[in-house]
Amino acid sequence: MRVLVVGSGGREHAIVTSVAKSPKVDKIFCAPGNAGIAALAECVPIGAMEFDKLAAFAKEHEIDFTIVGMDDPLVGGIVDVFEAKGLRVFGPRKNAAILEGSKAFSKDLMKKYDIPTAAYENFTSAKDALAYLETAKMPIVLKADGLALGKGVLICNTLEEARAGVKELMEDKKFGSAGNTIVIEEFMTGREVSVLSFVDGKTIQIMSSAQDHKRAKDGDQGLNTGGMGNFSPSPFYTDEVDTFCKKHIYQATVDAMAAEGRPFTGVIFFGLMLTADGPKVLEYNARFGDPEAQVVLPRMKNDIIEVMEACVDGKLDTIKLEFEDNAAVCVVLASDGYPVSYEKGYEIKGLDAFDGKDDYYCYHAGTKFNDQGAVVTNGGRVLGITATGKDLKEARAKAYEAVEWVDFANKYMRHDIGKAIDEAR
Repeated sequence: MRVLVVGSGGREHAIVTSVAKSPKVDKIFCAPGNAGIAALAECVPIGAMEFDKLAAFAKEHEIDFTIVGMDDPLVGGIVDVFEAKGLRVFGPRKNAAILEGSKAFSKDLMKKYDIPTAAYENFTSAKDALAYLETAKMPIVLKADGLALGKGVLICNTLEEARAGVKELMEDKKFGSAGNTIVIEEFMTGREVSVLSFVDGKTIQIMSSAQDHKRAKDGDQGLNTGGMGNFSPSPFYTDEVDTFCKKHIYQATVDAMAAEGRPFTGVIFFGLMLTADGPKVLEYNARFGDPEAQVVLPRMKNDIIEVMEACVDGKLDTIKLEFEDNAAVCVVLASDGYPVSYEKGYEIKGLDAFDGKDDYYCYHAGTKFNDQGAVVTNGGRVLGITATGKDLKEARAKAYEAVEWVDFANKYMRHDIGKAIDEAR
């Protein structure tokens, strides 16, 4: 079986690593890929948004199955393009990927189908948004409606901050057209938990829980990023929480999308807030999270190709998802200055330290080969150093041991990924 993976980050490296374990797979391609993915797949210089070129490549190279890792191509309709050409592809169609592509849509969906979430209002006019803020309770949350690289969410503690946020999103267009519509919602407090799931349009199977660290600096300080680290499972995702979410959130979301004529096939990421009033949905994503994939997939026992094919064929009810009784922690090594400005092109040393170590993973996020064939930094998030252990404490210790094996000139990381694990004890 010949498989094509679309994307170039740490999530895609984690997917490729899982795909490479499948006995069904003979050859893997990745477009465009990165320096780490190149060790497992043939990287193809086609961008993730070049749908026609990707589909033509899949036809020409007799690709049996394509996996789309990134949000932009899914929201843009890559699955529709592939299906129109008779190609098998894993991911939601454009009309279902709107679950992530429009926060206003997803909030309205939750309201209509009584899925627990924060109280909110949608705005297409900055004037109306500013007027609403005058009577709103602070702190408050502003969200750009469209995709914004995981950074289009502003938590505003004062009215002045909220006014500035509306200007930033709707008038200054910091995130372009993503801010044409904004969602203003109540600020919820509690533990955040990420839950990934496989979906075949009607059936949903839940993966192991995870917990992300979005802020750039230790102690959850600094700017929002795409994610500075993660751990799985979350000790805060209890059996009680699981039971509630299965009854009121997970299947309810799948059924709501089907009822709207938007059946969802692929991965739904549930961003949850465990509030004093029970779990509520913070956000949906229409694909694996990054770096959630880097801690969840190494723990999955199943053949990922079997699971994904079952989703595409509407037979997910025949699959039993199984995960190792262990834990994983991922620490992101970033370029100092991320997410604002940073330099690239620094040689990365020590990558061979991971060779032959089964419970350590070095997932490449922003890397490439330079003209001399050396692996160099090529992004804000550079590597995701992941380790598994018998429990979260051991996995965390091993991950922080492994971050010292590699080095590059402006290496930066958080030192408290998974620290909440100890606080929960």
